[in-house]
Amino acid sequence: MSKIRVYELAKMLGLSNKELMRILEDLGVDVKTHMSSIDAETAQIIEESLGETKASSKSSEAKEESRRTINVPSGASVSDVAKALGVKPAEAVKALLEAGKMVPAGAVVGPEIMDILSKVFNVKIVLADSAEEEQEKDKLEFLQKKKPEGKNLQPRAPIITVMGHVDHGKTSLLDYMRKTKVTEREAGGITQHIGASTLEYNGRKIVFLDTPGHEAFTSMRARGAQVTDIVILVVAADDGVMPQTVEALNHAKASGVPIVVAVNKIDKPEARPDRVRQQLSEHGLIPEEWGGDTIFVDISAKTGVGVDQLLEMVLLVADMNELKADPTVPPCGVIIEAKLDRGKGPVATVIVQEGTLRVGNILVSETSWGKVRAMIDDRGRTLKEAGPSTAVEILGFNDVPSPGETFKVVSAEKEARALVDRVKQEEKAASAKAERHITLEELYDKMSEGETPALRLVLKCDVQGSLEALKGSLKKLQTEEVEIDFIHEGVGRISESDVMLASASDAIIIGFNVRPDAKAKKLAEAEGIQIRLYNVIYDLIDDVKSALEGMLAPTLREQTLGQAEIRAVFKVPKIGKVAGCYVLEGVIRRNAKIRIVRDGIVIWNGSLDTLKRFKDDVREVAAGYECGMSFTNFQDFNEGDIVEAYEVVEEKRTLE
Repeated sequence: MSKIRVYELAKMLGLSNKELMRILEDLGVDVKTHMSSIDAETAQIIEESLGETKASSKSSEAKEESRRTINVPSGASVSDVAKALGVKPAEAVKALLEAGKMVPAGAVVGPEIMDILSKVFNVKIVLADSAEEEQEKDKLEFLQKKKPEGKNLQPRAPIITVMGHVDHGKTSLLDYMRKTKVTEREAGGITQHIGASTLEYNGRKIVFLDTPGHEAFTSMRARGAQVTDIVILVVAADDGVMPQTVEALNHAKASGVPIVVAVNKIDKPEARPDRVRQQLSEHGLIPEEWGGDTIFVDISAKTGVGVDQLLEMVLLVADMNELKADPTVPPCGVIIEAKLDRGKGPVATVIVQEGTLRVGNILVSETSWGKVRAMIDDRGRTLKEAGPSTAVEILGFNDVPSPGETFKVVSAEKEARALVDRVKQEEKAASAKAERHITLEELYDKMSEGETPALRLVLKCDVQGSLEALKGSLKKLQTEEVEIDFIHEGVGRISESDVMLASASDAIIIGFNVRPDAKAKKLAEAEGIQIRLYNVIYDLIDDVKSALEGMLAPTLREQTLGQAEIRAVFKVPKIGKVAGCYVLEGVIRRNAKIRIVRDGIVIWNGSLDTLKRFKDDVREVAAGYECGMSFTNFQDFNEGDIVEAYEVVEEKRTLE
């Protein structure tokens, strides 16, 4: 009797692997993974049973599409809606009463009332303001990546990002595949770095993005540009899961992209691939052989063992996700790299996602536009056209666009200029009122307005013990009204990567005995991300608990005055150690509170004992000057430590 793979049947029936696995389980069919095979008779039974369900759902969809749409102004009453429907107000009130809503004819309609009236009178009611917003969105649709559409959808090459911890073999893996699986080898051909590599395996193309580390990956996603189809997470079999592995994993999971795990360096004697599987299963990646749905492949990027199997699995995942695009629709895609070349002018590397891009096309992105003068691929060849999932370097932009921007082709230069001008004006207006992310103070307000928000946290601590204790304590604070979602947790300073992840996920960063570095601090201010820093564990837990209960009163706020670096340590008789410092920024004041930071970790909090310029006691020292400091009851400081001066100011809470 003929057999069929579970994932193949799921694809034929338009089901996810998990849905089909559940159906098979209900039927008592013993299957372990979506790679398992079942007999044709079982497949036929499932197909027939699903036929009726699909037919009924199609008829309901047809009814939904046939419903007429009625636009009503914002603030419209039940009576106004009844008039638009062509019925008497009494009929609308009666319909609401039968649905359990005692609402007078003069009451303003809300989403719930609109939904009831829509169902009763079989119409689609849309607020006029919403319709205008939709029209405005349509005008600027090129800013957003839409689902593939078109009458000529064809399979396209998967776009892969390789992520993982430093030195775990990401570059070695790409290098090995480039040497053995490049699309074409030309005599004297030049391979140039354009941020992407096109490889060929079993007659099928695979595109690997070289540029995005997880920071760039998340930066693109935060801009709404979903470029990657599959993430390969590389983990060394000898080292196991490391902090950056977890960070990369959290970035990949937040994007909702399928993950294939490559367990590298299995040729080493100390390799323990099973330990890697165990560690990753604790982070939610359960191997298929253990009953999960994550593909693990043991490889050696050095010798090439398992690389063919890895590529087979990547193509399998691509098939399961049915990656398609229409090469005949208007071209669009994403800019993955951009630079200013002295000889060529603005140069951008783009990935075409839909349609076919041709030389002479007029492109427009969010901040620039241009006419395609030339296209060059990763082999250094000049192309006249580039179809879906093709990475090319483009010459012809009027300005350097930003990575992560989407682009589309328009018919005329005039239209391109007008679109870019409008976007720039909108960005200018938006920068005046920068995007606001949720803060701890606003959490209860959202709950009281009827929303059910999740408090998303990026948690950074000085040591692993504190991290586990804090996470356990915070999890206990979850309620039915709000859940706590840990986007990422780790040990060490708060970095730019943490801020980018918080921005993309609308999260709050909480630091315990750690500090953000200068770049992270500036980025958090620019992105409107709240960073809350604590050195007492109970204060942290109390603040989160109070926020959930709506009692948070942030009357105290810490204000950084300045930073200085300890550049020399002197021993003075009868006094002890004195720090010779250089003030890096701001001002160090004699009466300020002081903390000493080493490698991003706070090692001491206290106050200054003395502050001197040469031999004189001074009240303050500004940036760019040297000074001597001694600290009250603390002498365990070293060269390279950072001295932070800060004060605590009172601030009244304002409701916006």
